[in-house]
Amino acid sequence: MTKQTEATRSISDWDRFLAEQRPDIGHKQYSWWIDFLKLRGWSGFGFAASEDDVICGGANVLVKSFAPGICFYYVPHGPVLPENQTDAADLFEAMMQYIDDHQRQSSNLVSHLRLEPRWLDQPEFVKGFQQSTHWNEPRNTLCVDLTMSEDAILKQMKTKGRYNIRVARRHNVSVVQDNSPKGLDDFMRLYQETIDRKNIIQHSRGYFDDLAENLLESGRGDLFFAEYQGVRLATSLVLYAGDTVTYKYGGTQLSHRNVMAPYLLHFEVMLHAKALGYKWYDFYGVSPAESPNDKWANFSSFKRKFGGHEMSFVPSLDFIFDHDAYEAYCVQKNG
Repeated sequence: MTKQTEATRSISDWDRFLAEQRPDIGHKQYSWWIDFLKLRGWSGFGFAASEDDVICGGANVLVKSFAPGICFYYVPHGPVLPENQTDAADLFEAMMQYIDDHQRQSSNLVSHLRLEPRWLDQPEFVKGFQQSTHWNEPRNTLCVDLTMSEDAILKQMKTKGRYNIRVARRHNVSVVQDNSPKGLDDFMRLYQETIDRKNIIQHSRGYFDDLAENLLESGRGDLFFAEYQGVRLATSLVLYAGDTVTYKYGGTQLSHRNVMAPYLLHFEVMLHAKALGYKWYDFYGVSPAESPNDKWANFSSFKRKFGGHEMSFVPSLDFIFDHDAYEAYCVQKNG
């Protein structure tokens, strides 16, 4: 196994490896997502391993400053490891050595490395990490299998989910795709109304302007809307990666709730994704099933009406390089 740095590997080869060999990995290890985050103040570096000139795993590592002269490293949806556990252990060891060398040479003090992989279980060879008290990426999600027929997708939904889709159709709710500037304005209106109503952390208009320009215009994602009598009642921003379409952001307005527009919106987006050949629709985050009082419980109940498979990933994992800097990071996050 030969390790390669960001300078020697091909970005297109890395993205092709993810799409063809690890389509289940999520969207946040793709170079186009990393490039988008670099517009938002992150920097980063990469590590990839190959065998016989074929990539077999690695990670895009993001870097973010949180205090003058202090930063942390972050690997979302990664690292990407071979299925063979011996090869995976060797790659992980090489990656950790490369990251450690990188932080030792950094002009900034590095507090810690955070991993948020989509692993269902933590490999035995992943040692020296501690579970974080908070996460950047949801550790529980729900995915609907799109390889089934349309009837089968409906059948596996909760009864209330199927019923609400029929209600929306009886009210002649329609679903449209619109990535235009007007579409982005309408998305922001619905997104902002939802954020204000639920009192949750939001992204800025500038964030979505950058996302639209760099991801939607390049075909990495789309904006969809559910309309009733000419009024857009619900929206969904989805991203395409590997074999999965991810419901990344959305919003609704409270008027005309009786027409059940959000239900038809998601179902029609699923059918659109299915027609394009995607295998999964990822609702991107639900509350743990055993936590009915979780702050995400209400909209998780909505998502669960679509059926699907729930997955619980390993907790966020932190490898501490400097304990004082890490403590400062935790104080800032918890403050």
